[in-house]
Amino acid sequence: MSLDTIRLSQPAKDQLIKLKRVTGIKTWNVLCRWALATSLADESTPLVRDIVADSNLEMSWRTFAGDQRDLYLALLRQRCVDEGEQPSDEAVARLLAVHLHRGIGYLSGRTDMKSIEDLVATAVR
Repeated sequence: MSLDTIRLSQPAKDQLIKLKRVTGIKTWNVLCRWALATSLADESTPLVRDIVADSNLEMSWRTFAGDQRDLYLALLRQRCVDEGEQPSDEAVARLLAVHLHRGIGYLSGRTDMKSIEDLVATAVR
């Protein structure tokens, strides 16, 4: 597992397709950034530890994180430390996968999410 290429599971891809339709956001990476931030905002440790990246949806770390690569990397490294892990490249990549998938699940599971305005409202609550 590495940060170079981020691959998602088929269920996560299906959930992102729903989120694209509901929010009107056209790019995977923007939705994935929202999902990561949503999951990281939850202080609990994700229950899922192993992700089966079996979909054809993948993106580079550069595409995922954009100009904020250093910020996302710092957030992930700090979360590793907070969860009692050394922030090795492998630990950071694993943490990204579990938080990304948890965040996608959180967002797609919201029954009150019917527009991009609803997505933005989740951030300001």
